[in-house]
Amino acid sequence: MTSRRDFLVSGTAALMSVPLLHACSSGLDDDYARGAQETWRPLRAGLRGPMQVQRELVRLATLAPSSHNTQCWKFTLGDAHIGILPDTTRRCPAVDPDDHHLFVSLGCALENLEQAAHASGLQTDVSFDDVTAGIGVQLTPAAPLRSALSNAITARQCTRAEYDGRPVATSDLALLERAGRGDGVRVLLFTAHQQMEGILDYVARGNSAQMADDAFVRELKTWIRFNAGEAVAKGDGLFTAATGNPTMPRWLGSRAMSVFFTANGENDKYARQVRSSSGIAVFASDASDRWHWVEAGRCYQRFALQATALGIRNAMLNQPVEVATIRPQFTSHLGLSAGRPDLVVRFGYGGEMLRSLRRPVGEVLVPAQAVARTG
Repeated sequence: MTSRRDFLVSGTAALMSVPLLHACSSGLDDDYARGAQETWRPLRAGLRGPMQVQRELVRLATLAPSSHNTQCWKFTLGDAHIGILPDTTRRCPAVDPDDHHLFVSLGCALENLEQAAHASGLQTDVSFDDVTAGIGVQLTPAAPLRSALSNAITARQCTRAEYDGRPVATSDLALLERAGRGDGVRVLLFTAHQQMEGILDYVARGNSAQMADDAFVRELKTWIRFNAGEAVAKGDGLFTAATGNPTMPRWLGSRAMSVFFTANGENDKYARQVRSSSGIAVFASDASDRWHWVEAGRCYQRFALQATALGIRNAMLNQPVEVATIRPQFTSHLGLSAGRPDLVVRFGYGGEMLRSLRRPVGEVLVPAQAVARTG
């Protein structure tokens, strides 16, 4: 899914000596901190009326990950019904030409919504319309069912940093594997050094191919938020500080990226990250269609929520499934005879990083009647 690139500035120490890099004023930093706190606040209890509850469910759904944090979804509210639709204005055609990651992102949002609904005393019945590519969630009253997964929604994050290398206990690996299984989707867990090095080789191949693609780099740059002001104003994208990198004005960040963002530098970073991880999870679908992509997103999100509940971090390494010329080789390497690998995820133990932002609920809601007219 959701490939979320780190912006690597290999000359960070030297660059940080430039006064312009301290462009984020304390006011903007405070705005970002307040925005992150509001974004990731826990499920609100005691809401009055079904529409307030549904808006809260949508807020929690938007805490799901998405490719480049594009938040490529729209929602409709109805009579005991929530619709989830792709927002094609937020497509990433260079990295995701067939909209695979887009539909995986919708699956992640759907899983969050269902977990939050169950915790709020609502049962869910999910349907998929292949014509409109819309997901429908019918809500009916039920006993509230809070779980470790629903509690983890506001704690989960893609932690794009090195981990501490500790192994995950066999019992916890079993919980992760169970959470990552779904209808026509399975998760393969690799924890042996040789297995992880083999996958790392495909990550490096995919990354090198993408770094040589000008369209990919241009697209990525449009989703990078180089300073807190940009991040707060947009409410989306990849904020450099959330990956432990410096903030700077966009004009300077764009130039620095052109100089320092190299295939070799990124490959070295991914090697360090993989070798510090406890393992790699690969999610694979039995068929390559939009519903299976949604299901793969749901499986990944359950995996991520379960990992969060266990104190385990995770982050994407999707290059081998994003580059069309490398994906078949990677599929063969994994020994998959049918379908396709959807997501590559490393996991392990490490510290929390700065949290990303989301757009307000009002910006992702669309009238149901407008969807009916255009569907």
